[in-house]
Amino acid sequence: MELKFYWYPNCGTCKKAKKWLDDHHIDYKSIHIVEDSLTKEELLELIAKSHLPAKKFFNTSGKKYRELNIKDKIRDANTEEMAEILASDGMLVKRPIVTDGQIVTVGFKEETFDEIWG
Repeated sequence: MELKFYWYPNCGTCKKAKKWLDDHHIDYKSIHIVEDSLTKEELLELIAKSHLPAKKFFNTSGKKYRELNIKDKIRDANTEEMAEILASDGMLVKRPIVTDGQIVTVGFKEETFDEIWG
């Protein structure tokens, strides 16, 4: 399956990840995470395949996260509820998200990309 790269073009971390993918000549489909937001179902699938807690999918350093006081909203939320909140606004989602349909990475760490996508 083709690699999907969910990103926000103004995000510095996303630009680093895109450069890494390009430098390693890896084909991918880029998806603008705000213009083409993930659905609740897509998020639930990504969360499950990532083997990460749903809280790791939140862009905790984002302005929207702070403005909407998401920290308090998700304190006792289950995965389903968190996916619903994430689906409401692409700016709440930590990025980039990269997946081949089986493996999912969230954020960008060069070592992780070397190990998983390299």
